Amino acid sequence: MQIDTTTDFGKRVERRLCEETIVWLTTVRRDGTPQPTPVWFLWDGESVLMYSRPNQQKERNIAHNPRVALHFDGDGHGGDIIVLTGEAKIVTDAPPAANNATYTEKYAEPIKQIGMDAASFAAAYSVAIRIMPTDMRGH
Repeated sequence: MQIDTTTDFGKRVERRLCEETIVWLTTVRRDGTPQPTPVWFLWDGESVLMYSRPNQQKERNIAHNPRVALHFDGDGHGGDIIVLTGEAKIVTDAPPAANNATYTEKYAEPIKQIGMDAASFAAAYSVAIRIMPTDMRGH
């Protein structure tokens, strides 16, 4: 999916993907129940990378159904809505969080606030998940 940054909406999508620290990942349980989860993430211009603790429900959901949605909080008044849909998969080719300088730089303070450093965070959040957006909508 290419983001058309010549439009106001495309510029907003790109800015939020680059600047926001939290996005909501929605996966679907086997019984069809949507499961939204706030996650830290990194946008590389083509995909979203996130790290998870092992054996989480979102991983089981992705294994069963890789179709996911990502959405940002709105402005509190029904505006600034951005929803991306795409395919998620657990990947082994991503560096551990501690070796991902862009990620550890972006989340240095939040990692410290939860009582961890980059190494302990990478050990605890050792499952890399990559999301390839295929569509977006919003206003």
